Amino acid sequence: MTLRRHLRTAVAAALAMPLFLGTSPAPAFAQDAAAAIPLAPEGRGPALWIVRDADSTLYLFGTMHLLRPTTGWGSARLDAAFDSASQLIMEVDTPEDQAALRPLMRQYGLSPERPLSALLTAREIATLDAAARTLGGAAADLDAMRPWLAGVTVQSASIISAGYAPASGVEPILKARAEAAGMAVSGFETQEEQIRMLAGFPEEGQLAYLRRSLAEFGAAQTEIDRLVDAWAAGDTATVRALAVDPMRATPLLYDTLLVRRNTNWANQIQTLLEGSGTIFIAVGALHLSGDDSVQEILRARGVEVTVAP
Repeated sequence: MTLRRHLRTAVAAALAMPLFLGTSPAPAFAQDAAAAIPLAPEGRGPALWIVRDADSTLYLFGTMHLLRPTTGWGSARLDAAFDSASQLIMEVDTPEDQAALRPLMRQYGLSPERPLSALLTAREIATLDAAARTLGGAAADLDAMRPWLAGVTVQSASIISAGYAPASGVEPILKARAEAAGMAVSGFETQEEQIRMLAGFPEEGQLAYLRRSLAEFGAAQTEIDRLVDAWAAGDTATVRALAVDPMRATPLLYDTLLVRRNTNWANQIQTLLEGSGTIFIAVGALHLSGDDSVQEILRARGVEVTVAP
């Protein structure tokens, strides 16, 4: 039970991480201006909420940053909501901008003076090498990384090796569709804000996350499959149980990755409500689950939030 709880925490943390992890261009069908959101194979699809006042309608849609290309997640109500909006807001507006990302990664993600080879055991280095090879590299390519970045890389490699890919995630498809429709696209956060958030964890905590990711490398498929199945079916209770609640066992991780960001986004949503019009908001599903979700923060402030019919 302890190992399973640790695995769920690691998977949840990886899925809550920003979209700069392993980003790649949207798949060809998403770049087609006529492309539609993939239809869900059955049921109503992932959950959708509505935040509104007298002259504003904001849709809240929880996403998965990595998916298999075959995962269905669309629905008629999602199409209708998206097509009614004039603006798309995601966690970051340009997660695919590698040129802007590289200097930030050098500044916040590398520490060649404290290489991983000096911090990890020989067995851990061997697992690091196996994870790196999944991504087409080797442990030596990751040696200068700070532990937080190496941990996210290992966990992402584990998920990608199970057939999940950033290009098949929700955001690149929605962004391509928004741009084809002439919608404005923006983000709640910047790449630098997200990277600084992760880099701010104490090294001891970073190493603990890296070691946990190494110990559980290759074991994430069952957990993420269950999570994605629940998300695609709109089963928010299971999403919470599998991904949000396990993070609470690590208060600093939970507070940094979820609570603080959810509070910041709720503030921005309230500012948006001061204007008018219809906006579609797409952020990671973990941010829309649990007692500290964006919706619950808004409701506690007296903002009307309902489940889309």
